[in-house]
Amino acid sequence: MALAATLGEVGEAAEAQQHCADLLAQARQAGAVYDQADCLVVLARLDVLAGRPAEAGAHLREALQLVPHSSASVLLLNCLELCGHLCTTARRWREAITVWAAFEATTQAAGMRPGDVADEAQRREALLRARKALGPALARAAEERGSAMTPAAAAEYALLVTAEPGEHTARPGLAQLSARERDLVTLVAGGHTDAQIAGQLFISVRTVGSHLDRIRDKSGCRRRADLTRFALQAGFV
Repeated sequence: MALAATLGEVGEAAEAQQHCADLLAQARQAGAVYDQADCLVVLARLDVLAGRPAEAGAHLREALQLVPHSSASVLLLNCLELCGHLCTTARRWREAITVWAAFEATTQAAGMRPGDVADEAQRREALLRARKALGPALARAAEERGSAMTPAAAAEYALLVTAEPGEHTARPGLAQLSARERDLVTLVAGGHTDAQIAGQLFISVRTVGSHLDRIRDKSGCRRRADLTRFALQAGFV
């Protein structure tokens, strides 16, 4: 992957892309999840260098879908770092700031420094542009949102941000949720287990399960990852 990235930086984009595509095919054949995602991130970077944001987004989405199947924190961090740059390039300032804040929160959770993964100077320059364009109040709100995201929520948010138009439409059932049910969805998106939710809301685990069953019926979200995406779309997180 280092070779492909280097070739891309020195202008040998076609050679780099072919080299990376060959490695991706080998990784898929071997079932090597991390290597697949790593190849996809490099392909997305090459797309960015070549001025192909749509292709970059597609490769990034494919990489993000592999994140839950890998225990390597650096994989998610690389995806978030690239997602932030894509948002900045598209002048999606609010999303850029949120993604960068989620990137920093995930970096800290992994016990790493931002400079270990990304070009910190480039990232800070992009952040300054985004904050200047958005204004202090909106920038602060976007940053607070990203800072509060768990790694799982950050990955789902990046998927939403890079989605093609109409790919992630708002799920039905939002208006039907009670205040308590909205609280539960928010806690699920925050990475809390049923037992932790029960303790925080002073209810039994069985009651939490009953609430979640009703929420799933109303929203159509069967998995916790779906509930996290639902919470992000609804602005609960």
